[in-house]
Amino acid sequence: MNNLYKQKHQLWLKIVFASFAINDEEIKSRLYDFSQIAFRHLKWLGEDILSKGEDYNYDRDYKALDKFTSNHPLLQNLKSDIEKIQELYDNSVLSNRIKTDEFYLLDYIDNILQQDDQEITAFNMKMKWRDDLDEEQTKSLILFLFEESYKEYELIMIYAYMQARTNNTLQFNVYQDLVDESHFHLKSFGNMMAKLGILTLPRELHEMTYKIKDLNKFIIAGIAEEEAAKEMCKQLSESINDDELSKFFDFINYQENYHIELMKKLL
Repeated sequence: MNNLYKQKHQLWLKIVFASFAINDEEIKSRLYDFSQIAFRHLKWLGEDILSKGEDYNYDRDYKALDKFTSNHPLLQNLKSDIEKIQELYDNSVLSNRIKTDEFYLLDYIDNILQQDDQEITAFNMKMKWRDDLDEEQTKSLILFLFEESYKEYELIMIYAYMQARTNNTLQFNVYQDLVDESHFHLKSFGNMMAKLGILTLPRELHEMTYKIKDLNKFIIAGIAEEEAAKEMCKQLSESINDDELSKFFDFINYQENYHIELMKKLL
């Protein structure tokens, strides 16, 4: 079961980062929707494993993105991964739900493969946003995106792990809010990294990161990290010569305010 969970974790990452990599807005949006379904599969698999008295972890063999230069090879690779995972499913109600979802995704991919191929620029390392940003501002933006994209992936997985192991309604709801918010931030930062040509897979989580032994200590440290993220957003908003980006980082800054309030509820 843990092998299935690991493969499903990796498949979710492949779908969501494929959505970031692809430039076509319609395909990007549809793949992201499928990635959200895949994450729900992951949640349900985790619950099923725990209900049987077993456990799972976040180990990964998938360490780096394949740097495809067009849609068709990326989608062919994704299709192959979806087909391979089918042999791990049993005939349970959950497995049958997952399989029908993935068959529908395979059908969608086949339809896209019948269309003209399109260029992928997410890995070209151009590291240029727009002419409004100078070299120093671009470096600051890139550093922020590398740090925060990993942090959002980390938070998604930590809060999902904790949510699966609580019977407290308040904790469950707060974890869900924080997972949802981090999904949005990861999507925003991932798409920005792709636009800069620097899309990168977050590094693997060590189990000490998500197996929380002292909740209060974790939450207090988390609040401090949110405060630091707020400050980074504020500095970027003030220093960047791009009105659209400045407004975006102000927007993220105020979202971090509410994250802190949610985390205080856990205390």
